[in-house]
Amino acid sequence: MARPRGFDEKQVLDAVRDQFWDAGYAATSLEDLMRVSGLGKGSLYAAFGDKHQLFLRALRGYTHEQHDHLRQALAETPRALDALRKILEPPIGDGPRRGCLMANSTLELGNADPEVLDHAHRTYETSTALIADGVARAQREGDLPADADPIALARALLAAQQGLLFMSRTGLDAAALTATARSLAGQILPDHREG
Repeated sequence: MARPRGFDEKQVLDAVRDQFWDAGYAATSLEDLMRVSGLGKGSLYAAFGDKHQLFLRALRGYTHEQHDHLRQALAETPRALDALRKILEPPIGDGPRRGCLMANSTLELGNADPEVLDHAHRTYETSTALIADGVARAQREGDLPADADPIALARALLAAQQGLLFMSRTGLDAAALTATARSLAGQILPDHREG
């Protein structure tokens, strides 16, 4: 009979994800992974495979959570336009400005790692589809022009969001980030009701 695992898998994956997010894939050593997970090499690799497999598991968990948050925000916000505007809220807080783990990983590994590139492509296509559903809802609610292309608008929103995340990593101050986010929201998502 197999022995039950003596650790919380999600807790370990979250700790490993944060290590990769903070340091990047190449700069994260086996010793780092053992330290943050609290597991020895044998236990870590027996449960999750090698460093690359562990990284992909952590990355998939991250993107799954991000898509769940996006679905929830789009479903729970009374007006879709308000949910879409929240996508462009600048990443401001007291913690480290780490950007988007998926974007960071694509920049670091996309050219050399086909699995990361494939996951990035699928992630951004899923994000685009979810946002496009929100755009279509905002059109039905009369808040966005009916003739706007939901996919094109969703891609523009996603590109703007990723740009804001990148700019936040450069140390741009909160006021400048907020002003940039408002400018982008005004250009990409003008309130049709105000026109």
